[in-house]
Amino acid sequence: MESLTGGRLPPDDVVVAALRAGDEAMFAALLDTWSRGMLWLARSHVSTNDSAEEIVQDTWLAVIKGISGFEGRSSVKTWVYRILVNTAKKRGLRENRTVPWSSLFEQERPTVDRARFQGVDDPFPGHWKDLPAAWPTPEGEVLAAEVRDRISAALAELPPRQRAVITLRDVEGCTSEEVCEILEISAANQRVLLHRARASVRGRLEEYFETARRSA
Repeated sequence: MESLTGGRLPPDDVVVAALRAGDEAMFAALLDTWSRGMLWLARSHVSTNDSAEEIVQDTWLAVIKGISGFEGRSSVKTWVYRILVNTAKKRGLRENRTVPWSSLFEQERPTVDRARFQGVDDPFPGHWKDLPAAWPTPEGEVLAAEVRDRISAALAELPPRQRAVITLRDVEGCTSEEVCEILEISAANQRVLLHRARASVRGRLEEYFETARRSA
């Protein structure tokens, strides 16, 4: 698990015991560690940041109320995120924004030109024909902050399912199995969505770094 004070959270049994005992420090640590990713995930289901924030708040209230009944059939993190997804789906339905995830999958299109990948007759089908240009290492806090802003903007523009998967995998550090359980999708769908999301974000950053090189 992630950091409590810059290190790692204790094992699940310790976390659960602390929450059941009303340990405010443990609850604050979970808030600090997971709330940002939860907000990104909630935003995939609703139309405004305010709605997403309310979903996160409602999720934490549900966690507090439900921790006594936590049975440990999944990790605490997976359990919390499942509550979040269910809460977000209900809110999204009320906003008439939620579309069945199966239809969203059908609507999504490749985010990178297929010509950039090797074909079925090539030695490594599906791999890059030519590796993307190496990115320069951001130097200085201003440039690093600008790169983070570019990444955030690229994530915000992704289709909902892609954004949810890449948020859970690359921002929150969930395993592929945890993502499949949280979002109730197959392993194959998770791989496709993650590939498309990463390719899209990388494409946006390639454009940014290329522009930066030209203007240097």
